[in-house]
Amino acid sequence: MKISRNWLQTYFDTPLPDARELSDALTFHTFEIESIEDDVLDVKVTPNRGHDCLSHRGIAKELSAILELPMKNDSLRVPLPALPEGVAMEIESPARAPVGAVAYVRGVKIGASPMWLKERLESIGQRSINNVVDATNYVMFDIGMPTHAFSADTFKDGGIVRYGIRCSKKSEKLALLGGTAIELSGDEAVIVNASDEAVDIGGVKGGMRAELQENTTEVLLSASKFEPVQTRRAAQRFNQRTEAAKRFENEMSDELAVYGVRAVADLVQKIAGGEIVGYGIVKSRSSADRTVSVSLAKINTVLGTRLEEKNVADVLKRLDLQFKCNEMSSHCIFDVEVPFERMDITIPEDLIEEIGRIIGYDSSPAVELPVFRGTVEINENFYASEKVREDLISGGYSEVFTSVFADKGERAVLNKVGGERPFLRSTLIDGLKDALEKNTHNKDLLGLEGVKLFEIGTVWSDGKEIIMVGTVSEKERATEKPLEEYLSNDVSCMQYDDLPFSAAMRYQSFSKYPYIVRDIAMWVPTGTGADEVLEIIKQNAGELLVRSSLFDRFEKGGKTSLAFRLVFQSFGKTLTDEDVNQVMSKVYAVLMAQGFEIR
Repeated sequence: MKISRNWLQTYFDTPLPDARELSDALTFHTFEIESIEDDVLDVKVTPNRGHDCLSHRGIAKELSAILELPMKNDSLRVPLPALPEGVAMEIESPARAPVGAVAYVRGVKIGASPMWLKERLESIGQRSINNVVDATNYVMFDIGMPTHAFSADTFKDGGIVRYGIRCSKKSEKLALLGGTAIELSGDEAVIVNASDEAVDIGGVKGGMRAELQENTTEVLLSASKFEPVQTRRAAQRFNQRTEAAKRFENEMSDELAVYGVRAVADLVQKIAGGEIVGYGIVKSRSSADRTVSVSLAKINTVLGTRLEEKNVADVLKRLDLQFKCNEMSSHCIFDVEVPFERMDITIPEDLIEEIGRIIGYDSSPAVELPVFRGTVEINENFYASEKVREDLISGGYSEVFTSVFADKGERAVLNKVGGERPFLRSTLIDGLKDALEKNTHNKDLLGLEGVKLFEIGTVWSDGKEIIMVGTVSEKERATEKPLEEYLSNDVSCMQYDDLPFSAAMRYQSFSKYPYIVRDIAMWVPTGTGADEVLEIIKQNAGELLVRSSLFDRFEKGGKTSLAFRLVFQSFGKTLTDEDVNQVMSKVYAVLMAQGFEIR
């Protein structure tokens, strides 16, 4: 996410360090920084913190703790007053939308945004549209809660404003903002108007049916919360990877929706005028206070530190984590009240991680792990797989990994991959046959005389999940049998074998272009080594020669016949016969100059 230093400064009275120092602070304690440009940091927020740190407020909280700079304001720490009702709300499926939150504002005047708002949005690459839409975007980038503005006209039912959320209907049509027309699948959450017409894909993209117009004076501001998995699927289904969808799919606190609707309503009233008539708020579940406890002893054991009570207390205060310290049998226990937006803190280890990263992992001493004195538990499937793998590789087989998805099978996949191969495989044989066919055509390029393949993998057959071993080669048909039957009865899985370390090998990239094979045979004086001739060929064939090998040798009449297979391939284009003919002509000339007779 792009974070503006100037925007962050609004959270502090103390001047912030320059962008480079902010980058270092975040890098060593929280998140990586992708880039810095014009005092704007591109912060790589990790998924576990997407619920609170895809926002300027979230990053400000982090910097406050890291740099020990008190924040002058934090809107999420101000208790919300009771919000007056004014919108009738109906949520058909609370599982899809656990919180519905809207505000009805009338008398607004849509126009240009004030300069401060334009500058903040444009600094992070967002185009200013108008004061109401900009207000919704500002709240999303400021506190992390996506909000949306609708024309209120379509939600009116007589003198009542109605806002609803339901599952879409299969084949239901919706025109999205921007003009894209889509057909809904029946799996999406949609916002509906007073006539039960879909006006928005919940959490993803607004529709044209309730689009704001220049003369719109009454708006409905939504900050409803949508279920993350379904939101992500809908965004992918319709190729709408919006900023709102990114935040919803990372989950967020129920309470943030209420703070969001209040924030956007206040901002719209401030910059576009009008009167906040009332709100509609429905929460399908109550939010329980969360307390996570951890002892000072456990903190030091996990981190390998010797922190004192005052050190831990200082970090918790910097993180704005309220706590009580209870003395239990001379051990200090920190009972921490977790803020609603910190959904990542659920167990003692989460608190330990917070303490460790704020004090700095470089401050934790290196401590050797204790000697393991237990008995190594043997995983029989792993042991058997390693034994089978070793035997087959020594027999000239190469291991392949084929797809677990198939065109047919016993078990259908609910979340189909690209809509193709909707079943889990019931056999390894089909995949092995495909792999054999593909690799047989490439054996010259691979330097193989013959292709022999095996796979160790799971199949779903006869109502069971079974690990199978399958083999296939150019000379044998594909067969498979369960892993447990593959080993001889005299093998006992008592301990892992002591195997040598793998030798380090440098990766060599491959070309995506087709290759051409040429064979060359010649008579050479008896005693001439094949390696000597091959070296001459390599020196004169150039970089297009990617593989070469001797495939035939015999003696007759005091002379020796050598035959070589040469494989040519380009990394930049598809080779033609003419390209290779020119190379071979040069090779022929050099070999004949050595006195060799080309056959």
